[in-house]
Amino acid sequence: ELAKYKGKYWETCQTFSGSWGYYRDETSWKTHNQLLDLLITSTANGGNLLLNVGPTAKGEFDYRANKALEELGYWMDAHSDAIYNCTYAPDEFTLPENLNARLTYNPTARKLYLHLFDYPSTGTITLPNYGGKVRYAQLLNDYSEIQFMQADNNKDIILTLPKVKPPYEVTVIEFLLK
Repeated sequence: ELAKYKGKYWETCQTFSGSWGYYRDETSWKTHNQLLDLLITSTANGGNLLLNVGPTAKGEFDYRANKALEELGYWMDAHSDAIYNCTYAPDEFTLPENLNARLTYNPTARKLYLHLFDYPSTGTITLPNYGGKVRYAQLLNDYSEIQFMQADNNKDIILTLPKVKPPYEVTVIEFLLK
């Protein structure tokens, strides 16, 4: 649905909850995962996300907004390279339909980022048609290497992930491209 905006500058303004201003009795606050999805999906589609926070009558942020901002900040401290200066991935890079993930891309650095919303229980991910395109893969949060090998068809690569999921809601793998 966002394909028509590819290559164009766009921005979306979203709220942390169901209100554009402060509402004490608000109960529909977005989860950390929902906020990350908004941020990553906006970037993966070439857009920018503007998050609206309504201050209280005292001019302060509500404790729920502060908590959400702290959680986003924790994730961004480890993964900002996958958001800042990034946009949609080149068309040659796609994802399997059964993988709950997004791709972002830094065209200047020629780095591709795989955002995993679900950490695979199998410990492996097969990426179609990535063969011969990836020089190195690593977890973005700690730069530890991710082992990968060419599949038998010489088109795909198979990533072998760490047994223990990193301590983040969304795991990011950074690919240095050839």
